[in-house]
Amino acid sequence: MTTWTFITNHGSVLALIAHNTEITAREIASQLGITERSVHRIISDLEREGYITRQRSGRVNRYKVNHDLPLRRHYQKETVVGHLLDVLGPRVEAE
Repeated sequence: MTTWTFITNHGSVLALIAHNTEITAREIASQLGITERSVHRIISDLEREGYITRQRSGRVNRYKVNHDLPLRRHYQKETVVGHLLDVLGPRVEAE
């Protein structure tokens, strides 16, 4: 049984957030089989680089994905995040 995947944890977290803008770190961790601490670190990375913004709504975080930013690898700069997310699954539009 192999343990590697095609999509990194960062990409997977971003895809889950794009699909459910109110998903919790605990839910993400459970779905991906990683720790909540790792999810929090990844969310911080994505937020720091501008791929997501986080807004607190009561006790819940609501996320917004910036679909227009390019992927990070130099040879993928022509591809924006939104194109990748379209391939990975349906997105939820912000209200």
